[in-house]
Amino acid sequence: MDADASCPAVFKCFKMQKEPVKNESDSCLPAEPEPKKMTIQVSKVQTPMRIDRYLAQQVENATRNKVQEAIEEERVLVNGRPVKSNYRIKSCDLIQMTFLRPPAPDLEPEDIPIDILYEDDDLMVINKEAGMVVHPAFGNWTGTLANAILHHIGKDAEELDKSGLRPGIVHRLDKDTSGLIIIAKNPTALHRLATQFARRQVEKVYKAIAWGVPNPSSGTVRTNIGRSRKNRKVMANFPYEGLEGKHAITDYEVAENLNYFSLVSVTLHTGRTHQIRVHLQHLGHPILGDATYGGATPRTLPFSKSEQFTRNLLDMIPRQALHAESLRFRQPTTGEVLSLTAPLPDDMLAVLDKIRNLSYADTL
Repeated sequence: MDADASCPAVFKCFKMQKEPVKNESDSCLPAEPEPKKMTIQVSKVQTPMRIDRYLAQQVENATRNKVQEAIEEERVLVNGRPVKSNYRIKSCDLIQMTFLRPPAPDLEPEDIPIDILYEDDDLMVINKEAGMVVHPAFGNWTGTLANAILHHIGKDAEELDKSGLRPGIVHRLDKDTSGLIIIAKNPTALHRLATQFARRQVEKVYKAIAWGVPNPSSGTVRTNIGRSRKNRKVMANFPYEGLEGKHAITDYEVAENLNYFSLVSVTLHTGRTHQIRVHLQHLGHPILGDATYGGATPRTLPFSKSEQFTRNLLDMIPRQALHAESLRFRQPTTGEVLSLTAPLPDDMLAVLDKIRNLSYADTL
């Protein structure tokens, strides 16, 4: 079978090696942008599409402007030849590209207020507010939880590895998810806590406000979760028995039936990217306010002025209504079981109050 007929999927990503420093004066020069080389084999069933739009969908953190700039500088080749931004990709096209990324700046401590619910010599547990980025990345170099951690721990933070821009961060929460996150204060604690997560010995319970009421009211969702075939910036469900994606297991229970909405308690058994958001979407009950997974569009419900009511709810909480409510794990030195709970944040409480106050007369 020839290459065009089989059209195997290819998606590679690797860093190009830099030239070694040749002399002392070279080392004083500003750092060169770090190149990132990628290769994508277009699917055999892909419909024609502008290449700048296609790559903006396929490459994580790539914008259409960045793609167009790379195309103009002939850093994007299709089947070995440069193209223009309006080139329409065809099935089995082989796309090779090089993006230039600025070098990451040094992580600096910042005096940012954080809500610490528990702290000892080894760790602290923080109630992260919605909107705070956990660790720096391209476009968010400052104002992150990692910057706040360095300031709070002080000189002892020098023991932590900052090269990956995640000092002491054992796990993560999405920017717009509020709630509990564990931070290690020394390398030994970091290793032992990471081991507990790897062995699934940490109990994590979340609360979410979902559209509609799941039926049955409790159960377990088992799927594989991986990058969407249509848009690699979002995650998607795949068959649990299949080879695509990674196993993801979530227990859910309706904590409060609110007729057209529900407060759902969710327990994670795995820690896949966007797992709760993807699994609730899979159930047909996406999280209120979740723009990525179908929860941020006003809906018409079976009562008068319902669309305006749902629009008002979304205005009250312009993020996914998801909160990491409780954690249960062992203190890494003493082995003591620690159980911590963070109350629901004000925006979720306000939305719940508005839904609960929806009178019977309003629904006629």
